[in-house]
Amino acid sequence: MAPYPVEFRSEVLAACDANEGTHDIAVRFKVSKSWVRRIQQQRRETGQIAPETAAPRQPKWQAWADWLVAKIAARPDIYLRELQAELKRERGEKVCLMTICTACRELEQSRKKRR
Repeated sequence: MAPYPVEFRSEVLAACDANEGTHDIAVRFKVSKSWVRRIQQQRRETGQIAPETAAPRQPKWQAWADWLVAKIAARPDIYLRELQAELKRERGEKVCLMTICTACRELEQSRKKRR
């Protein structure tokens, strides 16, 4: 869900400044009472009314992506469990099989059996 725009937040805070009740403001603008209290708190603590943005998260496997690509290139028929064991032994990283599977999918690395 996208955050409410600054103009809308300004209108809500203007209603708060006019000493309207939190419940009345929430009903009028069709938002929750807790959201009204949170933007009041944000303005009080930071002085800003713009929505807070989170920093983009880096995947856990990003640090060893090159290692994974090299391992799969060297041995295309390697099992996920073998990758997991080698990752723990060589790099000291303990990760679940799903993390390795997700990394392979994101890096477009296919593990094919030899024929």
